[in-house]
Amino acid sequence: MRLEINDIHVYYGKIEAIKGISVVVNQGEIVTLIGANGAGKTTTLKTVSGLRKVSSGQIIFDGQDISNLPAHERVEIGISQVPEGRGIFPGMTVLENLEIGKYFRKNRASEMSEDLDRVFTLFPRLKERISQAGGTLSGGEQQMLAIGRALMARPKVLLLDEPSMGLAPMMIQNIFNIITEINKSGTTILLVEQNAQQALQRAHRAYILETGNVVKEAKASDLLNDPAVRAAYLGTGAEHAV
Repeated sequence: MRLEINDIHVYYGKIEAIKGISVVVNQGEIVTLIGANGAGKTTTLKTVSGLRKVSSGQIIFDGQDISNLPAHERVEIGISQVPEGRGIFPGMTVLENLEIGKYFRKNRASEMSEDLDRVFTLFPRLKERISQAGGTLSGGEQQMLAIGRALMARPKVLLLDEPSMGLAPMMIQNIFNIITEINKSGTTILLVEQNAQQALQRAHRAYILETGNVVKEAKASDLLNDPAVRAAYLGTGAEHAV
């Protein structure tokens, strides 16, 4: 499994948000995108998941050009996104939210118990709140639910958009521990994260985006120790810069 983003251009009306980004995510990796607000990180994820249209360039997944594939068909072939802001259904229970994650999967009923067990092993708190409305959960619990719902589709690659946003430090650590565990269990991850320190500590490789362009790509550990990167994204006020 390999995800290739090849020289894609994406517009919002007449504004070019993505100006020829190329990113590669190999099987088993965590790859993170870092950059200031407006750099194009979220737009890149939305384009991979099919929520934004590619104007030019290609997205290749598992050897297949999916540039024009509808979003729901991308879920079917193994791409799931956890959106910024979580996007759970507040009036539905935890269980109902999780069941939606399997909507496009074949053999939904026969595999439901196995998939729920996996989610509840990762997130025991969700099992405790299985009949509780999603909207009554804490921010951290809602993030767990959003990740759990995406995992119910058994993705080959998981797109995570700002999973730590608005969470307390202890919960952020917990979420990143689980992201690492998900990756170790075999799920490839493309991560956009405001907490550059955590992202670079967990990722294998990273791309730095500026105004719709990739300006640097390297091993995450190398960027973590790069003085220029530390000054721009890991210094005082870094939590607001990424």
